[in-house]
Amino acid sequence: MDLKKQLEEIKTKAEKEFQDVKDLDHLEQLRVKYLGKKGEITSVLRQMGKIPAEERPVIGKKANILKNKLNNIIIKKKAELEELAKQRKLEKEKIDVTLPGVRPEVGHRHPLNQVIDEIKDIFIGLGFTIAEGPEVESEYNNFEALNIPAHHPARDLQDTLYLYDDLLLRTHTSPVQIRTMAKQNPPIRVIAPGRVYRADELDASHSPIFHQVEGLVINENISFSDLKGTIETVVHALFGKDSKIRFRPSYFPFTEPSAEVDVSCNVCHGEGCSLCSRTGWLEIMGSGMVHPNVLEMAGIDPVKYSGFAFGMGLDRIAILKYKLDDIRLLYENDRRFLHQF
Repeated sequence: MDLKKQLEEIKTKAEKEFQDVKDLDHLEQLRVKYLGKKGEITSVLRQMGKIPAEERPVIGKKANILKNKLNNIIIKKKAELEELAKQRKLEKEKIDVTLPGVRPEVGHRHPLNQVIDEIKDIFIGLGFTIAEGPEVESEYNNFEALNIPAHHPARDLQDTLYLYDDLLLRTHTSPVQIRTMAKQNPPIRVIAPGRVYRADELDASHSPIFHQVEGLVINENISFSDLKGTIETVVHALFGKDSKIRFRPSYFPFTEPSAEVDVSCNVCHGEGCSLCSRTGWLEIMGSGMVHPNVLEMAGIDPVKYSGFAFGMGLDRIAILKYKLDDIRLLYENDRRFLHQF
């Protein structure tokens, strides 16, 4: 049994195979084949018990020299293959800087946000400040303080979403006016934009969640003419100076006298179309002089001070301004729709 010859044959065969190796997986297979626990060199060493004792040191030394040689070949070959793999990866990921870049998709501001910001800018230019309040309100601020006591028929007009006890989701932003009057002495000139909630069925013209902006002015000698002039200025800024405006007598518990405000249809320009129900007019807000009871409950002297208030639906303004036919478009987040703005 010539173990020395076997080791020489293993050395010759291994050097040739390691020279032809092409990738790291193949290199690992060869390492296991020759240096593993069940590898060819180990198989030779297991036969040491069958040879004379004086030959064993020679064979052991020769086997260790071969192991070290093959280990060095593996280390060197592994470094070469890793560098080659790195170069291939870099070549594959190379960027041609002469190619045109990929233009990132730019977001679009929601039409409701555009309307809200435009209205804020208009009123700030008129000397108003922005007031905010909670969307979860007390029954007192939402109703009683606005001259709408329990069992008042006006409550039937608003399907209120109650949470528990006397807490509810506000049905309008008018409670912000109550909070403002409670902590600020006249003169007061604020608008209060925000979300409001009512138990409406969702359809083309109604939503259980929508947006309003309330306006409130309180000072000495405030008259209906101040209200009329303010609303005309705002409407012309929103819809253009050619827009016609009309005031219709109406009823709101928190204002007296009260008026609905209509603007000439911006689609048919007053000629009559499906959007304005052939009337040539579109209702955009309710308004009126602040009821003395509201002032008195807020701790403001109704003899010395007077004021006006108004409220408009921001969703409706957006629908009219952008000539939309369905309020649901404002809430569906359809990118095809939003990218038009």
